[in-house]
Amino acid sequence: MSEIKKVKNIVIGGGPAGRLASLELGKLGEETLLIEKGNIGGTCCNEGCMVVCALSDISKFMNNFKRFENLGFIDGNINFDYKTATDKVKETQKIFRKINQRENESVNNTIIYGEAEIIEAKDDEIIIKIKTNDNSEDAKEEIYKCEKLLIATGAKKSIPKIKGVDFAITSSDILNIDKLPKSLNIIGGGIIATELSNLFSSFGCKVNMIVRTEALKDLDEDVKEYVVDILLKNITIYENTNTLEIKENSVITDKGEFEGKTLIATGRVPNTKLVENFIELNQDGSIKVNEFLQSSNKNIYAAGDCIGGMNLTPIARREGICAARNMAGYLNKIENIIVPQALTLDLDVSFTKKVNDYNFDNKTNNDENKNENKNDKIIDLKLPGLGGPGAFWRVLDLETGMTKVSINTETEEIEKICSISPTSGETTAYLTFLMNNKFKKDDFDDYLEIHPSNDAYYPILKS
Repeated sequence: MSEIKKVKNIVIGGGPAGRLASLELGKLGEETLLIEKGNIGGTCCNEGCMVVCALSDISKFMNNFKRFENLGFIDGNINFDYKTATDKVKETQKIFRKINQRENESVNNTIIYGEAEIIEAKDDEIIIKIKTNDNSEDAKEEIYKCEKLLIATGAKKSIPKIKGVDFAITSSDILNIDKLPKSLNIIGGGIIATELSNLFSSFGCKVNMIVRTEALKDLDEDVKEYVVDILLKNITIYENTNTLEIKENSVITDKGEFEGKTLIATGRVPNTKLVENFIELNQDGSIKVNEFLQSSNKNIYAAGDCIGGMNLTPIARREGICAARNMAGYLNKIENIIVPQALTLDLDVSFTKKVNDYNFDNKTNNDENKNENKNDKIIDLKLPGLGGPGAFWRVLDLETGMTKVSINTETEEIEKICSISPTSGETTAYLTFLMNNKFKKDDFDDYLEIHPSNDAYYPILKS
């Protein structure tokens, strides 16, 4: 066995949870080794949110160009080179990675790029073997012993067992497509499937969304109706449809065969194979943790998508920081808060509601309040989106978006908010903060909003 090196803390996984955890440990003066198998930044930076944001900027520009051309005051052609665009995305990702690495190294952390393996995990001794990333055949192996370990290995794509699934691509592949397909069949009905459907439709592909159950089933019904009828109107959605076989250039379903390449976007599952023989897991394969983010081994912590629940970057960051402070001896608990979410389309869709997300016996989303608007004490108030920046030229088509607020008439607290507008993300995040701080409807009477704005939260709350 190689010489065993000692380090106080090891963090496995350089995504949002692991990167922020190691950064926090470094700030607290804790000796820390961060191990990342691929690229620092995790799914968000390398194949998820940031990729969607980058390509969405282009799709919104193209959709606006078409809108202005239809209105008659712009004339011309757009020649879109997808390969050049994705090459520029990759260049930008390299900058993000350098920033993330320098940030961690600035607090005296060590980063090793390689694959970690747990050799031993006793209550008082954790031994990790690292096979470093190296293009040569004799990649180096190193052995480390640590006092405390954080698992932040994220989640991996959930690939359904479908005949011919190897012919399909996933979100990991979209930056490596040399030429856009004429037709694309996207299997999945969640946020990622919807965002990718919107992007490729905007780029000129004929897109089918094939959904086993219901598309966007967690969205408010009014919001879903607007998204499907207006924002996804160029996409054909097949709900309650089973995929039977994937071919190289078509897909066979129980509703017929559709031409085109197939992209699978059927969600993600916790990536916990690394620890399955060392600590207790929940039924869904996620790591079982307590409110201090400790696993069944008191010196092994876990944070981010690998512990289940909402697979959201801000949640992973929050959990990573919490775990780091506990590892350093500064005890703090993860407590339930209302969480804002978003869907990046031609008009951004954002939403949140009061719901208990943390259940430490099996950390999954709790849907007890899914039908909360059936409560006769809760009223729904709706307005069309306003014609501010980014929405002015949509007024002529009456497609400025919408805003919906649900208020408890007994407590006068906001129960649920949804907005479709160019700036809905920022405003919904702010209102979520106020909801977490128990603001009531009348608290907005003296609030002075910025003008011009796009969403209708404040007209509703002041009405």
